[in-house]
Amino acid sequence: MTTTRARIATVEVGDAKPYTISIGPGLLDDGAALAATLRGRHVLLISDGNVGPLYADRVTRALRSAKPDLRVDGYVLPAGEASKTLAHFSQAIDALAAIGATRDACIVALGGGVVGDLAGFVAACWMRGIDCVQVPTTLLAMVDSSVGGKTAVDLPQGKNLVGAFHPPRAVIADTEALLTLPPRELRAGLAEVVKYGAIRDAAFLDWIEAHAAALLDGDDDALSEAVARSCRHKAEIVARDPYEHGERALLNFGHTFGHAIEAEQGFGGLNHGEAVAVGMVLAARLSARLGLAPAADAERLAVLLARLQLPVAIPAGLQAGALLERMRLDKKADAAGLRFVLWGGIGEARAVAGVPDEAVLTVLDT
Repeated sequence: MTTTRARIATVEVGDAKPYTISIGPGLLDDGAALAATLRGRHVLLISDGNVGPLYADRVTRALRSAKPDLRVDGYVLPAGEASKTLAHFSQAIDALAAIGATRDACIVALGGGVVGDLAGFVAACWMRGIDCVQVPTTLLAMVDSSVGGKTAVDLPQGKNLVGAFHPPRAVIADTEALLTLPPRELRAGLAEVVKYGAIRDAAFLDWIEAHAAALLDGDDDALSEAVARSCRHKAEIVARDPYEHGERALLNFGHTFGHAIEAEQGFGGLNHGEAVAVGMVLAARLSARLGLAPAADAERLAVLLARLQLPVAIPAGLQAGALLERMRLDKKADAAGLRFVLWGGIGEARAVAGVPDEAVLTVLDT
C-alpha cells in the first residue's frame, strides 16, 4: 500500500516484521520521524567517507533535537565496494562494543548500498540482532538494497557470500540527497529502476522510456515517482517471499552476470548498477538464444539502458571462461548447475535451471 502526505510517500512492507518506507524531501532533518524508529538510547551511525561529511552531522543533530538523551556514535567506512569486507564488519562490531550497545540499540545506515549491506549485517549479528534503520542516500539504495533485509559482505571469491536476512525497522529515503549524487551514481541507480519494468511491469518501462531525459537530469518529480513505484514493486514481492524461496529471486535479473563482472574486476571496475545493466542485457540475450523471448525485446532493453548512459557490453579484458567460473559461486547456483533469472520478454521474468554452459559462453563471447 502506498500513501502520500505533503510530498512524503509511504510504502508499507508487510513481511513477518512489517515496516514503512518513507520517501520524500527533507527527511534527513526530520528528527521526529528519525527518532520515532528508535527504542533505546544507543545509536551507531554507520556511513562512508563520501556521505558522512555531507549528512552525518545533520542526522545526528536531528536525532538529538528530538531525543536529547540519545547517545549517537559513528563509524565511517572508506567509500566503495572494496570496503564491504569482514575486516570492516569486525571494526563496526568493535564500535558497538565500545559504546556498550544494548539489545535495544539501533544502527542507522546512512549511505548507499555498501553501507546499507554492511550495517544491516552488523545489526543482524550484534547480540543476535538489533534494530537497523536504513537511510539510503543513493538512488540504487533507495530502490533496491535498503528494502527487503538482505545484508552481506563480500569475499575475494565473490559478492555477498557472507550475510543474513535482517529486515530494517524502517527505511527513510530523503530524495533531496539525490541532488548531491554524482551523475555516475545516479545512472547506476537507474539500472535498478529499469529492472522493475523489465521483470514485471511493461507499463513502467514505457514510463521510463518517456521520462528518460528527466530522470537523467535529476528532475525531482520524476525521480520521486521512480523511487515510489520501484519500492512498491519490491515491497509486494518481499511481502510474499521474504527469504527468497521463490518469486523474490526474480529481482536478481541481470545479477548473476553482473556480480561475476564485479568480482572479476576485483570490485574496482564497473559499479554495481553498471554491472547489472550489462547483466540484464546479457540475460535478455541469453533468453533469446534459448528461445524464451524475442530478440527484439533484448535490443529494446539495451537501447534504453544506453539512453540512460549505462554500459551494455562486457568491459574489455574480461574472459568468458573466467566469468563463467565466477558464476558457479553465485548464490543461485545449486548442485544441478547454473540457474539464471531470464525472461519471456518485457515484464515476464522467470527462473531457469540447468542452463547449458555452451549457451552462456556464446552470449559472453558475443
